[in-house]
Amino acid sequence: MIRDVALAALPVRSALPDLTAALDGRGTAVLVAPPGTGKTTLVPLVLAGLVGGGPARRVVVAEPRRIAARAAARRMAWLLGETPGVSVGHTVRGERVVGPHTRVEVVTTGVLLQRLQRDQELAGTDVVVLDECHERHLDADTAAAFLWDVRGTLRPDLRLVAASATTDAQGWSRLLGGAPVVEAAGVSHPVDVVWAPPTRPVRPPHGMRVDPELLAHVASTVRRALAERTGDVLCFLPGVGEIARVAGQLGPLPGVDVLQVHGRAPAAVQDAVLSPGERRRVVLATSVAESSLTVPGVRVVVDSGLAREPRVDHARGLSGLATVRASRAAGAQRAGRAGREAPGAVYRCWAEAEDTRLPAFPAPEIKVADLTAFALQAACWGDPDATGLALLDAPPAGAMAAARDVLTAVGAVEPSGRATRRGTRLSRLGVHPRLGRALLDAPETAAETVALLSEEVPREYGDDLAAALRRARRGGDAYAGRWKAEVRRLRGSAGLTETAPAGGRVRRDEPGGEAAAGRAPRPAALDDESRPASSGASAEGRARKETPGRAGGAGAGGARNGSSESAPGLSGDEAAVGEVAALAFPERIARWDGGSYLMVSGTRVELAEGSALRGVPWIVVAVADRPVGRGHGRVRLGAAVREDVARAAAAPLLTERDEVRWADGDVVARRVERLGAVELAVRPIRDADAELVRAALLDGLARDGLGLLRWSEHAQLLRQRLAFLRARLGEPWPDVSDEALLTRVDAWLEPELGRARRRADLGRVDAGQALTRLLPWAGGEAARLDELAPERIAVPSGSRVRVDYADPERPVLAVKLQEMFGLRQTPEVAGVPLLVHLLSPAGRPAAVTADLASFWRDGYRAVRAELRGRYPKHPWPEDPATAEPTRHTTARLKR
Repeated sequence: MIRDVALAALPVRSALPDLTAALDGRGTAVLVAPPGTGKTTLVPLVLAGLVGGGPARRVVVAEPRRIAARAAARRMAWLLGETPGVSVGHTVRGERVVGPHTRVEVVTTGVLLQRLQRDQELAGTDVVVLDECHERHLDADTAAAFLWDVRGTLRPDLRLVAASATTDAQGWSRLLGGAPVVEAAGVSHPVDVVWAPPTRPVRPPHGMRVDPELLAHVASTVRRALAERTGDVLCFLPGVGEIARVAGQLGPLPGVDVLQVHGRAPAAVQDAVLSPGERRRVVLATSVAESSLTVPGVRVVVDSGLAREPRVDHARGLSGLATVRASRAAGAQRAGRAGREAPGAVYRCWAEAEDTRLPAFPAPEIKVADLTAFALQAACWGDPDATGLALLDAPPAGAMAAARDVLTAVGAVEPSGRATRRGTRLSRLGVHPRLGRALLDAPETAAETVALLSEEVPREYGDDLAAALRRARRGGDAYAGRWKAEVRRLRGSAGLTETAPAGGRVRRDEPGGEAAAGRAPRPAALDDESRPASSGASAEGRARKETPGRAGGAGAGGARNGSSESAPGLSGDEAAVGEVAALAFPERIARWDGGSYLMVSGTRVELAEGSALRGVPWIVVAVADRPVGRGHGRVRLGAAVREDVARAAAAPLLTERDEVRWADGDVVARRVERLGAVELAVRPIRDADAELVRAALLDGLARDGLGLLRWSEHAQLLRQRLAFLRARLGEPWPDVSDEALLTRVDAWLEPELGRARRRADLGRVDAGQALTRLLPWAGGEAARLDELAPERIAVPSGSRVRVDYADPERPVLAVKLQEMFGLRQTPEVAGVPLLVHLLSPAGRPAAVTADLASFWRDGYRAVRAELRGRYPKHPWPEDPATAEPTRHTTARLKR
């Protein structure tokens, strides 16, 4: 029997006429309705004609989470007075509850994507409702883009509704071709905000880590809320681990039931949460309870202020979920759950001053997540770059490039980016393409390991993937039950991957396909959910420094061959698990290297103290994060692997080449076998290619400077003279700066550079002789070098004194004062007056002038008065401008 009273109480009923009119007129609509108004339950029933007397239609409702899909289907069936699977059913990964008369089917967005890839016409479906669009999950954004493509090319009669509690309504309206926006007012009661920050500072979240002090504070705040308020308490935490820890800290509470709600919770617990309890309850939940689920009886919300979102670190090749500060929009959603049925309160576990610094909205997954699965979906759809898809946010170019690298490595796409036959097979498996590759290429036991990697493994299972597999086989917990179901699904999927696309349809990217007809593509896929665990792209390898051999044989070290390294004694399970993990994550294969592991991607990772894997020669890193303040990653889940398996799995990264480089102040020539950044074998080579040696020597000159050449005093002075002429006169005098000389080595350092083999050879190159090759001989200007920038100039005493060109802007002439008597005009070079350093008879500075006439007239008297008593044997005439210059004392002059 239909529960008319419950249906009549749903506030969204007032918006149904406008929604129906919008769909009748435009075929699309954006429905904005707060949580608890009935947008997820009443609207599909009305659109299907099960309530309200409308025409019978088949409606598909897409939810971002399995728990929400099951809950929505059960709730709608309850409203109709039926059991699930009659008029209303649901399909999620590994579970399908529908019947021959089902008119409303609730699916996950992953299931919807697979259906679209199999049959874009969605035959038999009249309306698609995309629920919770505001969460901006990648699958939901992709499904919306595909549906809009289908509606524009294949099914103009297909009705689309984008439904959300709070969303960018205008953005979705534009995306759906100007769809009308229909708003439904909810019943909202006042919610008091209580700011409850920790009394002591807590560390911010990093990676998956949450400061235990914060969790203890959250538990304390829950107890405070129970004491200060009435009604059930809903507490928001970022993940399953944090829920379990807070539940443990709460312990048994007199008269209060503590329930844990998340995607892994048993169905019985989920049902209990969605029904009123007999006793007061504390519900510990992830963000699934923000809008996807309505928990009755809640009057108080305790908000930890944290959420979990996907993140990719392309530089390290690591990815996964990260704990972040929840956005202000999420905070508003969470607080609203306290005021759905009556006035309530929200306890926020942060300071009010911090609130304005929080992000306004959560980051769209397409901006921050691994895009490998998305890129494969787009490739199978016939739009490899996703440039033709109607997306609210374009995928970042770097993330798409990284995704294409992964897809190319696993053979899923052609160089053009279009999906291969293998890529189509991978898209049908309902797992990340990496895991799909392992499922297709590994032994029959691969399904067990792939299932283990498809969902976050409980922490208590440890960091050894093989040990986790054995524990899952033993069973005894909810995770093991889900794992076994996923193994069965994967085995079935792998057995079906050889079949042709459903209906034998031709994809848009095949010759003669539907591109010519302007129709949407129809690649085939299994009808199953594809929200796989994310995975990062490989990073550029960074070679590890080795004790080198020297080019030409000097200092050659012995060869190091890693081929003997293996993981002896691996059991059958360990060997199989290692092979599957290596196929899925080839760039995360890592070798033990002095206390840590070096992945073939170039990233270093560490195992926890006491890990059973520590010290194993080769491992595969399945899950990792980066601890606070550490440059290395931390392995959270890995597997031992044999070296031969590692080589085979990462075969595209296996290279052997000659490496000639400048290292430790000399040329190092080696023949290196590498697996990405991991050196497998190193042998010194004595007959290195001359061009490679020359390039290494040039690198050495650039790093360590031109001082590696032999610079005599004459050579240094020549370079200074040329620098002066270049600064004063410009062309054709050469630029002899380090940068310019390194750029023009062919013009001045050959043939000596081409003959050199090591650093010692550079030290024998006469730099001065080499520099003469840069002189402007062709125009005859070279002959004027001594005229324009003489090495020495004659002074009045007859001495030839060297000019110091160290400062190219003002050369210096340092000369004893008495030798300049009688000279009224300052000496010049290339029209530049020299800066004259006049020295005492002992060679110490006495005066500096660029104008001798002025010095004789004004400055000389003070110098004479100071020095004539100190040097009485030398002449100190009253008129130096007319005195006889001399290098000698007064007595010698008289002789």
